[in-house]
Amino acid sequence: MKRRRGGQRGAALLVAMIVLTLVGTLAAGMIWQQSQAIGVESAERTRAQTAWILGGALNLGRVLLRLDARTPGVDHNDEIWARTLQEASLSSLLAQDRNNNVEGAPEAFLSGRVRDAQERYNLRNLVDPATRKVVPAELEALARLCDTAGVPGQTAQTLASSLQAAWQVENPAEGEDLGAAAATATLAPQTVDQLAWLGIDAESIRRLQPYVDLLPEPTPLNLNTAAPEVMAGVIAGLDIATAKRIESRRPFKTLQAVAEAVPGLGTLDPKRLGVGSNYFEISGTLRMDRRVIEERQLVKRDNRQVRQLARWRQAVLPVAP
Repeated sequence: MKRRRGGQRGAALLVAMIVLTLVGTLAAGMIWQQSQAIGVESAERTRAQTAWILGGALNLGRVLLRLDARTPGVDHNDEIWARTLQEASLSSLLAQDRNNNVEGAPEAFLSGRVRDAQERYNLRNLVDPATRKVVPAELEALARLCDTAGVPGQTAQTLASSLQAAWQVENPAEGEDLGAAAATATLAPQTVDQLAWLGIDAESIRRLQPYVDLLPEPTPLNLNTAAPEVMAGVIAGLDIATAKRIESRRPFKTLQAVAEAVPGLGTLDPKRLGVGSNYFEISGTLRMDRRVIEERQLVKRDNRQVRQLARWRQAVLPVAP
């Protein structure tokens, strides 16, 4: 009897231990699932907050561009839209509004700017939309910019030929049969970063980035915002020293004023050069919860209407503690 009772007690103890092990395992699993759910919810909340904050910041840039449209025709770097918002605490920005309670605001830091997209050479100018042929004067301008950027000499011709082929397939003429060319053509790039699709190496793209842009249609270079290197590249015969003289005397209200301020420039083509802009890039950077999110918008301003044409958001990057 004693051995039987001892065996029963041992079996009961074993069963109890198994039950406790199962309960502990299930409890640990439930806690893990709950922590995962909390992590997902926290990440989703952070994503929604950053989207809301960055959206508001980018909309502010569009408002500034609409306000600036009250004085059309001239755009320069001393206007209100061109002022950079240096990184500032979101709490300090909200504290300027007495109707906002910042006690529960997230610890976040915001910066942003509006950039004139016509301050750089527009690669769309390389191909005439009517004839669909490479414009020699534009090819020469790009070659000068490539030389300034220190990229291989054949880069200009490669870009011109590749972009011409890509845009021809993208917008074929009425009744035009592209045949095999359409099947082998490279997808037309939409940004300078995507020039890699045309076989341009990453280092050349990095060097060209400060001098060129890629807009939806041909545009004139804004002499009120362009860097001297870009002006010297686009205007044949213009040296850097003279371009810096132009930079020091702006803003200009008309192209004629530019020609009068710097004798020897000759007649300036309004199709290639101007003193105002329609295309702008609005960018914002948010640092919150050990993450950095950068977002950009390409917008076009028609009178007081500012339309978004494209929007990019970079991947979330961790911030070093």
